[in-house]
Order: sequence, then structure tokens, then C-alpha cells
Amino acid sequence: MDALTHSGDLVAEALGTTLLIAAISALGALVIGVLVTVARISSVPVLRAIAFCYVQFFLNVPLLALLLLAVFALPDAGLIMPLSTTVIVTLALYEGAYVAEAVRSGVNTVASGEVEAARALGMRFGQVMRKIVVPQALRAVVQPLGNVMIALLMNTALAATVRVVELTSAANRINNVAAQPIVIYAAVGAAYMAMAMCLGLLAGRLEKRVAIVR
Repeated sequence: MDALTHSGDLVAEALGTTLLIAAISALGALVIGVLVTVARISSVPVLRAIAFCYVQFFLNVPLLALLLLAVFALPDAGLIMPLSTTVIVTLALYEGAYVAEAVRSGVNTVASGEVEAARALGMRFGQVMRKIVVPQALRAVVQPLGNVMIALLMNTALAATVRVVELTSAANRINNVAAQPIVIYAAVGAAYMAMAMCLGLLAGRLEKRVAIVR
């Protein structure tokens, strides 16, 4: 444990980087996921096809492969970003597909009669989505979205493979010097578990607060 306390500044900075990557990626994934869901249920075939291909691509390609592609291949194509930004964009795009699937399942819980009534009142597709369908869908899938966010938090550890100094990367560096893998990685694992439990508890409380009573 002394190895971790002696590297307190590095651990604190790495923990901050992990939380920052997770928070920005989560926000991006939520926005992308909702937009993709709306595209998938729209009446425009091209939008539905693009959204379907997007979801299938990111659900069926390993995140590590996407990260390596973004970090090592995109610069060859002239698209150069800081490593942390590259990780955030990749995570947001990847988890956005899982958010889209969760929100789409929530859309199925919205009564068709409500949509038909809104159309009868003259609401356009965008208004129906913004005022009726999406709010109810999100309220119906708080817990599944919480699980996606927990998975996103765990996936931030992959940033260590592309030289971003987050929590796992910091543990690797400390262990390379102190050679105390059991203590160091057990402590880091406990930190991830604590953050995941906080997210789970937050999702549970939020779900009870916004649950739709039918």
C-alpha cells in the first residue's frame, strides 16, 4: 500500500482522467444513442439503414480494435487528435450503439395510442419524438442505461493500451517500480468497483424517482 500512497499525486491525477473520460464519453454516448434511436424509427428509409449499420458495426467490432484503429490508423488519413480526445470520441461512438439499443427498447414501451393522438393533434415527427416518445423511453430504461454507463467506466481501462495515463495505466507504472502487483491491482480493482457501485446506486435511485406508473 506504501507504493500507492507514495504515488498519491499520480493516482489522483489518473483517477481524475478516468472520471473525465467516463463523464464526457457518457454524455456523448447518450446524445448519439438518442439520435440514432430516432433515426432508426423514422419514416426515412435511408436514415433507418444508416442507423442500423451504425449499431451493427459498433456492436460487432471489439472496442480495443476500434481504439487501435483510431490511434494508429486515423493519423495516416490526416485525422490527428490528442490521445485523450481520441479515446473519448471512440468510447462515445462505441457506447452510443449500446445506448441506442437500450433507448429503442424503451420506445417500445410507449403506448401507440399516445403517438397516434399526438399525430392527430397535428404534431410533426420531431415534435412527437421530442415531447412524447423520447422522454418516456428514457424514463423506462434508466437501469439499462446505468448498466451501459458502468460498462463504459470499465472500458476506460482500455485507454491504458494507447498510452493515456488513466487509473489502470497509473497502476502499471507504479507496479513497474514497486513490484507489488497484488496490492496495487487489488486496490485499483476496488476503486473501479466502488465507482461502479456508486453508478448502480445512482441509477437505482433515479429509476425510482422517474419511473412511469401505468
